[in-house]
Amino acid sequence: MTSQYTDHLAPEGLLTRGTVLVVPGRGETRAVYERFGRRLAADAYRVRVVDTPEPLGDDLDAGLDTLAARLAEAVDGAADGPGGTPAAPLVLVGADSGAAAVAALVADPARADRLRADAVILAGLPGRVPAATEAWDEELDVRTACPTHRGVLTDDTHVRRGELNTPVPAALLERDHDSATDLPQLLLVGDADPLADRDALAVTAEKAAAARLAVVHGAHHDVLNDKQHRSVAAEVVTFLEALREGLTPAVTVVSSTW
Repeated sequence: MTSQYTDHLAPEGLLTRGTVLVVPGRGETRAVYERFGRRLAADAYRVRVVDTPEPLGDDLDAGLDTLAARLAEAVDGAADGPGGTPAAPLVLVGADSGAAAVAALVADPARADRLRADAVILAGLPGRVPAATEAWDEELDVRTACPTHRGVLTDDTHVRRGELNTPVPAALLERDHDSATDLPQLLLVGDADPLADRDALAVTAEKAAAARLAVVHGAHHDVLNDKQHRSVAAEVVTFLEALREGLTPAVTVVSSTW
């Protein structure tokens, strides 16, 4: 079955500065990332949001192979750069279980080579403890404090409520934290995210070859879409721009009184 995508393109007349592939998490749809995609596209990045992956199931390797094939197809379909390739850099963004899956894919050399990513962004990488919500308002409180995002989730009839109560496979999380990749990584986590294991994230970032762990103050689990979404998008663009320059930041603060 051909995967479905939502594309956000750079403004007409501007050179596309890179390609961003977004993998949603548990219960989410592509529409949940409309605002995020538009914001990055406004800065001349091509953004492609894929369908939420199916649960990986008991056969983790088979599930990861299937997901890798789907993402490789999505990458090929975004080939609008020179020579029929995606505009570089190519960055994979995963949220929640999508972040766990992306981390596992790029940690495996064969799968990583198939995807040809230049970097990854892991947003809201979950810990081992799932949500324990019963009412929809309780799940919304875990996800976000942003009234607009709460409305998007509530009004989207394709959002699968209650899926945050399903734990991410422990074997997948073990691969995420025990494996390493040479790819540059940006890890985003909210300090009000009840599903995050911030200690494990800190250890993962410390042992990575090139990682940046950014904690978003006041943000909940849906860190890309919470009230701080403007600042988070700015952090993502800063990472993308630095990636284009060999991880050299364009701006360095020399002195500040705040």
